Amino acid sequence: MPRSTVARIDLDALRFNYRLASEKAGNARAMAVIKADGYGHGIANIAGALANEAGKYAVACIEEAFAIRDSGCRQPVVLLQGVHAAMDLRDCVANDFEPVLHCHQQLQWLAEGPAPKIWLKVNTGMNRLGFRPDELPGVVAALEDAGQKHQLIGFVTHFACADDPDSTMTVQQTRCFETATAAWPELMRSVGNSAAHFRSGQPLYDWSRPGIMLYGASPMIGKTGPALGLRPVMTLQAPLISTRMVQAGESIGYGAAWVADRETRMGMVAIGYGDGYPRHAGTGTPAAIGGKRIRLLGRVSMDMLAVDLTMAPEAREGDPVELWGPTVSVDEVAACAGTIGYELLTGVTSRVPRVCG
Repeated sequence: MPRSTVARIDLDALRFNYRLASEKAGNARAMAVIKADGYGHGIANIAGALANEAGKYAVACIEEAFAIRDSGCRQPVVLLQGVHAAMDLRDCVANDFEPVLHCHQQLQWLAEGPAPKIWLKVNTGMNRLGFRPDELPGVVAALEDAGQKHQLIGFVTHFACADDPDSTMTVQQTRCFETATAAWPELMRSVGNSAAHFRSGQPLYDWSRPGIMLYGASPMIGKTGPALGLRPVMTLQAPLISTRMVQAGESIGYGAAWVADRETRMGMVAIGYGDGYPRHAGTGTPAAIGGKRIRLLGRVSMDMLAVDLTMAPEAREGDPVELWGPTVSVDEVAACAGTIGYELLTGVTSRVPRVCG
Protein backbone atom coordinates (compact mmCIF):
# COMPACT_ATOMS: atom_id res chain seq x y z
CA MET A 1 0.00 0.00 0.00
CA PRO A 2 1.50 3.39 -0.92
CA ARG A 3 2.15 6.02 1.74
CA SER A 4 -0.54 8.63 2.10
CA THR A 5 1.65 11.64 1.28
CA VAL A 6 -0.47 13.62 -1.19
CA ALA A 7 -1.15 17.03 -2.69
CA ARG A 8 -4.90 17.62 -2.52
CA ILE A 9 -6.14 20.01 -5.21
CA ASP A 10 -9.25 22.04 -4.45
CA LEU A 11 -10.69 22.96 -7.84
CA ASP A 12 -13.51 25.00 -6.31
CA ALA A 13 -10.86 27.20 -4.67
CA LEU A 14 -9.16 27.55 -8.06
CA ARG A 15 -12.38 28.74 -9.67
CA PHE A 16 -12.99 31.13 -6.77
CA ASN A 17 -9.55 32.67 -7.26
CA TYR A 18 -10.04 32.95 -11.02
CA ARG A 19 -13.34 34.76 -10.51
CA LEU A 20 -11.65 37.12 -8.05
CA ALA A 21 -8.97 37.82 -10.66
CA SER A 22 -11.66 38.50 -13.26
CA GLU A 23 -13.42 40.86 -10.86
CA LYS A 24 -10.23 42.74 -10.12
CA ALA A 25 -9.40 42.90 -13.84
CA GLY A 26 -12.38 45.20 -14.37
CA ASN A 27 -13.00 45.68 -18.08
CA ALA A 28 -10.09 43.42 -19.00
CA ARG A 29 -10.53 39.70 -19.52
CA ALA A 30 -8.33 37.31 -17.54
CA MET A 31 -6.27 34.71 -19.39
CA ALA A 32 -5.37 31.93 -16.96
CA VAL A 33 -1.62 31.38 -16.66
CA ILE A 34 -1.15 27.62 -16.13
CA LYS A 35 2.50 27.11 -17.07
CA ALA A 36 4.92 24.88 -15.11
CA ASP A 37 2.36 22.06 -14.96
CA GLY A 38 -0.28 24.41 -13.64
CA TYR A 39 2.17 25.79 -11.05
CA GLY A 40 2.67 22.24 -9.84
CA HIS A 41 -1.03 21.42 -9.56
CA GLY A 42 -1.32 19.40 -12.79
CA ILE A 43 -1.93 21.26 -16.04
CA ALA A 44 -4.75 18.96 -17.17
CA ASN A 45 -6.50 19.38 -13.81
CA ILE A 46 -6.26 23.16 -13.96
CA ALA A 47 -7.17 23.56 -17.64
CA GLY A 48 -10.20 21.33 -17.25
CA ALA A 49 -11.40 23.10 -14.11
CA LEU A 50 -11.27 26.48 -15.87
CA ALA A 51 -12.64 25.31 -19.22
CA ASN A 52 -15.95 27.11 -18.66
CA GLU A 53 -14.31 30.16 -17.08
CA ALA A 54 -11.23 31.30 -18.99
CA GLY A 55 -11.31 32.69 -22.52
CA LYS A 56 -7.59 32.06 -23.03
CA TYR A 57 -4.81 30.16 -21.32
CA ALA A 58 -1.18 31.23 -21.14
CA VAL A 59 1.87 28.98 -20.84
CA ALA A 60 5.60 29.36 -21.26
CA CYS A 61 6.26 26.98 -24.17
CA ILE A 62 4.61 24.91 -26.85
CA GLU A 63 4.86 21.56 -25.07
CA GLU A 64 2.71 22.99 -22.30
CA ALA A 65 0.21 24.18 -24.89
CA PHE A 66 0.00 20.67 -26.34
CA ALA A 67 -0.67 19.33 -22.84
CA ILE A 68 -3.70 21.61 -22.70
CA ARG A 69 -4.92 20.29 -26.04
CA ASP A 70 -4.37 16.72 -24.82
CA SER A 71 -6.66 17.52 -21.89
CA GLY A 72 -9.45 18.31 -24.35
CA CYS A 73 -9.56 22.10 -23.85
CA ARG A 74 -9.86 24.15 -27.04
CA GLN A 75 -9.38 27.77 -25.89
CA PRO A 76 -6.61 29.78 -27.57
CA VAL A 77 -3.28 29.37 -25.78
CA VAL A 78 -0.77 32.22 -25.55
CA LEU A 79 2.90 31.13 -25.62
CA LEU A 80 4.68 33.64 -23.39
CA GLN A 81 8.17 32.69 -24.64
CA GLY A 82 7.05 32.55 -28.24
CA VAL A 83 8.44 29.68 -30.26
CA HIS A 84 11.85 28.02 -30.20
CA ALA A 85 11.99 26.80 -33.82
CA ALA A 86 10.47 27.84 -37.15
CA MET A 87 8.52 24.60 -37.42
CA ASP A 88 6.65 25.47 -34.23
CA LEU A 89 4.79 28.21 -36.08
CA ARG A 90 2.96 25.65 -38.21
CA ASP A 91 1.85 23.90 -35.05
CA CYS A 92 0.62 27.23 -33.71
CA VAL A 93 -1.52 27.75 -36.81
CA ALA A 94 -2.95 24.24 -36.61
CA ASN A 95 -3.72 24.39 -32.89
CA ASP A 96 -4.78 28.01 -32.30
CA PHE A 97 -1.69 28.86 -30.28
CA GLU A 98 -0.75 32.55 -30.07
CA PRO A 99 3.03 33.02 -29.66
CA VAL A 100 4.45 36.17 -28.11
CA LEU A 101 7.36 37.06 -30.37
CA HIS A 102 10.23 38.88 -28.72
CA CYS A 103 13.22 38.88 -31.12
CA HIS A 104 14.10 39.36 -34.78
CA GLN A 105 14.93 35.69 -35.33
CA GLN A 106 11.38 34.73 -34.44
CA LEU A 107 10.11 37.36 -36.87
CA GLN A 108 12.28 35.90 -39.64
CA TRP A 109 10.75 32.47 -39.05
CA LEU A 110 7.35 33.91 -39.98
CA ALA A 111 8.48 34.02 -43.62
CA GLU A 112 9.03 30.25 -43.71
CA GLY A 113 5.38 29.26 -43.74
CA PRO A 114 1.86 30.16 -42.68
CA ALA A 115 1.82 32.56 -39.76
CA PRO A 116 -0.35 32.22 -36.64
CA LYS A 117 -1.90 35.03 -34.70
CA ILE A 118 0.95 36.74 -32.85
CA TRP A 119 1.63 39.14 -30.01
CA LEU A 120 4.73 41.32 -29.74
CA LYS A 121 6.64 41.59 -26.47
CA VAL A 122 7.62 45.14 -25.51
CA ASN A 123 10.62 45.62 -23.23
CA THR A 124 9.54 48.44 -20.95
CA GLY A 125 12.36 48.04 -18.45
CA MET A 126 12.48 44.48 -17.15
CA ASN A 127 15.16 43.67 -19.74
CA ARG A 128 14.53 39.96 -20.07
CA LEU A 129 12.75 39.65 -23.43
CA GLY A 130 11.13 41.97 -25.94
CA PHE A 131 11.60 44.75 -28.45
CA ARG A 132 12.53 48.16 -27.18
CA PRO A 133 9.82 50.79 -27.70
CA ASP A 134 11.79 52.56 -30.43
CA GLU A 135 11.99 49.29 -32.37
CA LEU A 136 8.25 48.74 -32.57
CA PRO A 137 7.50 50.97 -35.61
CA GLY A 138 10.12 49.12 -37.66
CA VAL A 139 8.90 45.72 -36.50
CA VAL A 140 5.27 46.49 -37.36
CA ALA A 141 6.32 47.98 -40.71
CA ALA A 142 8.29 44.82 -41.52
CA LEU A 143 5.24 42.70 -40.76
CA GLU A 144 3.15 44.91 -43.03
CA ASP A 145 5.71 44.71 -45.86
CA ALA A 146 5.67 40.92 -45.58
CA GLY A 147 1.88 40.82 -45.70
CA GLN A 148 1.72 39.61 -42.11
CA LYS A 149 0.42 42.71 -40.33
CA HIS A 150 -3.04 41.13 -40.10
CA GLN A 151 -1.58 38.34 -37.93
CA LEU A 152 -0.53 40.81 -35.23
CA ILE A 153 -3.27 40.91 -32.58
CA GLY A 154 -1.62 42.70 -29.70
CA PHE A 155 1.24 43.80 -27.47
CA VAL A 156 2.48 42.38 -24.17
CA THR A 157 4.83 43.61 -21.48
CA HIS A 158 5.78 42.32 -18.03
CA PHE A 159 6.21 44.20 -14.78
CA ALA A 160 9.36 43.89 -12.71
CA CYS A 161 8.21 45.34 -9.38
CA ALA A 162 4.41 45.12 -9.29
CA ASP A 163 4.71 43.04 -6.11
CA ASP A 164 6.23 46.01 -4.27
CA PRO A 165 3.63 48.69 -3.42
CA ASP A 166 6.39 51.17 -2.63
CA SER A 167 8.06 50.92 -6.03
CA THR A 168 7.34 53.48 -8.74
CA MET A 169 8.67 51.26 -11.52
CA THR A 170 5.26 49.83 -12.45
CA VAL A 171 3.92 53.32 -13.11
CA GLN A 172 6.97 54.06 -15.26
CA GLN A 173 6.60 50.82 -17.21
CA THR A 174 2.89 51.45 -17.77
CA ARG A 175 3.57 54.91 -19.20
CA CYS A 176 6.32 53.52 -21.40
CA PHE A 177 4.01 50.79 -22.71
CA GLU A 178 1.17 53.20 -23.43
CA THR A 179 3.45 55.52 -25.37
CA ALA A 180 5.09 52.67 -27.27
CA THR A 181 1.80 51.13 -28.41
CA ALA A 182 -0.30 54.28 -28.91
CA ALA A 183 0.06 54.18 -32.71
CA TRP A 184 -1.99 50.96 -32.90
CA PRO A 185 -5.13 51.52 -30.79
CA GLU A 186 -6.97 48.77 -32.67
CA LEU A 187 -4.66 46.08 -31.26
CA MET A 188 -5.02 44.39 -27.89
CA ARG A 189 -2.75 45.06 -24.94
CA SER A 190 -1.79 42.92 -21.94
CA VAL A 191 0.32 43.92 -18.94
CA GLY A 192 -1.24 42.54 -15.79
CA ASN A 193 0.52 39.80 -13.84
CA SER A 194 -1.08 38.64 -10.58
CA ALA A 195 0.43 41.46 -8.55
CA ALA A 196 -0.98 44.10 -10.89
CA HIS A 197 -4.51 43.00 -9.95
CA PHE A 198 -3.86 44.26 -6.42
CA ARG A 199 -2.52 47.69 -7.40
CA SER A 200 -5.15 50.38 -7.04
CA GLY A 201 -5.73 52.30 -10.25
CA GLN A 202 -3.50 50.06 -12.36
CA PRO A 203 -4.83 49.80 -15.95
CA LEU A 204 -5.02 46.21 -17.19
CA TYR A 205 -6.18 47.02 -20.75
CA ASP A 206 -7.67 44.11 -22.71
CA TRP A 207 -6.26 40.94 -21.14
CA SER A 208 -4.78 40.43 -17.70
CA ARG A 209 -2.59 37.43 -16.91
CA PRO A 210 -3.26 36.06 -13.41
CA GLY A 211 -0.85 33.30 -12.45
CA ILE A 212 0.17 32.62 -8.85
CA MET A 213 -3.00 34.19 -7.46
CA LEU A 214 -5.07 31.48 -9.14
CA TYR A 215 -3.44 28.94 -6.85
CA GLY A 216 -4.03 30.91 -3.66
CA ALA A 217 -0.48 32.11 -3.03
CA SER A 218 0.46 35.74 -2.69
CA PRO A 219 2.01 37.83 -5.46
CA MET A 220 2.62 40.73 -3.05
CA ILE A 221 5.57 41.41 -0.77
CA GLY A 222 4.63 41.10 2.88
CA LYS A 223 1.20 39.57 2.26
CA THR A 224 -0.07 36.00 2.34
CA GLY A 225 -2.63 34.66 -0.08
CA PRO A 226 -5.41 34.47 2.54
CA ALA A 227 -4.69 38.09 3.54
CA LEU A 228 -5.47 39.04 -0.07
CA GLY A 229 -8.73 37.11 -0.07
CA LEU A 230 -7.35 34.10 -1.96
CA ARG A 231 -8.09 30.47 -1.19
CA PRO A 232 -5.33 27.83 -1.14
CA VAL A 233 -5.74 25.32 -3.95
CA MET A 234 -3.07 22.81 -2.88
CA THR A 235 -3.02 21.16 0.53
CA LEU A 236 0.23 19.26 0.91
CA GLN A 237 -0.13 16.60 3.57
CA ALA A 238 1.73 13.54 4.80
CA PRO A 239 1.18 11.00 7.57
CA LEU A 240 2.64 11.13 11.04
CA ILE A 241 4.55 7.83 11.08
CA SER A 242 6.05 7.79 14.60
CA THR A 243 6.05 9.69 17.87
CA ARG A 244 8.45 9.66 20.81
CA MET A 245 9.52 11.62 23.85
CA VAL A 246 12.94 13.24 23.71
CA GLN A 247 14.62 14.36 26.89
CA ALA A 248 16.31 17.66 27.61
CA GLY A 249 19.74 17.61 26.01
CA GLU A 250 18.82 15.08 23.28
CA SER A 251 19.07 16.07 19.62
CA ILE A 252 17.07 15.19 16.51
CA GLY A 253 18.20 14.38 12.99
CA TYR A 254 21.18 15.21 10.82
CA GLY A 255 23.76 17.51 12.28
CA ALA A 256 22.01 17.39 15.65
CA ALA A 257 20.55 20.67 14.48
CA TRP A 258 17.93 20.86 17.21
CA VAL A 259 18.55 20.02 20.85
CA ALA A 260 15.66 19.76 23.32
CA ASP A 261 15.76 22.17 26.25
CA ARG A 262 13.00 20.20 28.01
CA GLU A 263 11.13 16.94 27.63
CA THR A 264 9.33 17.17 24.28
CA ARG A 265 6.93 14.93 22.41
CA MET A 266 7.93 14.90 18.78
CA GLY A 267 6.84 13.08 15.65
CA MET A 268 8.21 12.07 12.26
CA VAL A 269 6.31 12.93 9.09
CA ALA A 270 6.67 11.01 5.81
CA ILE A 271 7.74 13.86 3.56
CA GLY A 272 11.06 15.53 2.77
CA TYR A 273 13.03 17.36 0.16
CA GLY A 274 12.77 14.34 -2.14
CA ASP A 275 9.09 15.22 -2.34
CA GLY A 276 9.76 18.90 -2.93
CA TYR A 277 9.42 20.12 0.63
CA PRO A 278 12.11 22.81 1.08
CA ARG A 279 15.27 21.56 2.77
CA HIS A 280 16.04 25.02 4.09
CA ALA A 281 12.84 25.14 6.14
CA GLY A 282 14.14 24.64 9.66
CA THR A 283 13.08 24.73 13.27
CA GLY A 284 10.01 26.89 13.76
CA THR A 285 8.56 26.48 10.27
CA PRO A 286 4.82 26.04 10.78
CA ALA A 287 2.78 22.95 9.95
CA ALA A 288 -0.56 21.75 11.30
CA ILE A 289 -2.27 18.61 12.55
CA GLY A 290 -5.98 18.37 13.30
CA GLY A 291 -6.27 22.09 12.59
CA LYS A 292 -3.71 22.93 15.29
CA ARG A 293 -0.51 24.66 14.32
CA ILE A 294 2.74 22.92 15.20
CA ARG A 295 6.36 23.54 14.22
CA LEU A 296 9.23 21.73 12.49
CA LEU A 297 12.29 20.64 14.45
CA GLY A 298 15.83 20.42 13.05
CA ARG A 299 16.80 19.64 9.47
CA VAL A 300 14.50 18.34 6.75
CA SER A 301 15.68 14.95 5.43
CA MET A 302 15.08 13.54 1.94
CA ASP A 303 12.06 11.48 3.02
CA MET A 304 11.14 12.69 6.51
CA LEU A 305 10.96 15.68 8.79
CA ALA A 306 10.43 16.12 12.52
CA VAL A 307 7.70 18.10 14.22
CA ASP A 308 7.04 19.29 17.76
CA LEU A 309 3.72 17.86 18.99
CA THR A 310 3.53 19.96 22.16
CA MET A 311 0.60 21.96 20.76
CA ALA A 312 -1.20 18.86 19.50
CA PRO A 313 -1.04 16.38 22.40
CA GLU A 314 -3.80 14.20 20.94
CA ALA A 315 -1.87 13.54 17.68
CA ARG A 316 -1.30 9.87 16.88
CA GLU A 317 0.54 7.82 14.27
CA GLY A 318 -1.36 7.83 10.99
CA ASP A 319 -2.81 11.31 11.44
CA PRO A 320 -2.39 13.57 8.39
CA VAL A 321 -0.04 16.52 8.85
CA GLU A 322 -0.66 19.65 6.77
CA LEU A 323 2.61 21.07 5.46
CA TRP A 324 0.74 23.89 3.75
CA GLY A 325 -2.90 24.48 2.96
CA PRO A 326 -5.87 26.12 4.71
CA THR A 327 -4.27 26.30 8.18
CA VAL A 328 -0.69 27.14 7.16
CA SER A 329 -0.28 29.21 4.00
CA VAL A 330 2.39 28.24 1.51
CA ASP A 331 3.63 31.82 1.78
CA GLU A 332 4.45 31.33 5.47
CA VAL A 333 6.45 28.21 4.72
CA ALA A 334 8.23 29.95 1.85
CA ALA A 335 9.23 32.85 4.11
CA CYS A 336 10.74 30.43 6.61
CA ALA A 337 12.67 28.71 3.81
CA GLY A 338 13.93 31.97 2.30
CA THR A 339 12.02 31.59 -0.94
CA ILE A 340 8.59 32.29 -2.48
CA GLY A 341 5.38 30.33 -2.78
CA TYR A 342 5.88 29.94 -6.54
CA GLU A 343 8.97 27.80 -5.99
CA LEU A 344 7.35 25.58 -3.40
CA LEU A 345 4.22 24.86 -5.44
CA THR A 346 6.09 24.14 -8.66
CA GLY A 347 8.72 22.11 -6.79
CA VAL A 348 6.47 19.35 -5.44
CA THR A 349 7.88 16.25 -7.12
CA SER A 350 6.18 13.58 -9.16
CA ARG A 351 6.26 11.02 -6.34
CA VAL A 352 3.57 13.06 -4.59
CA PRO A 353 0.24 12.25 -6.27
CA ARG A 354 -2.14 15.10 -7.03
CA VAL A 355 -5.66 14.23 -5.97
CA CYS A 356 -8.45 16.57 -7.08
CA GLY A 357 -11.43 17.15 -4.89
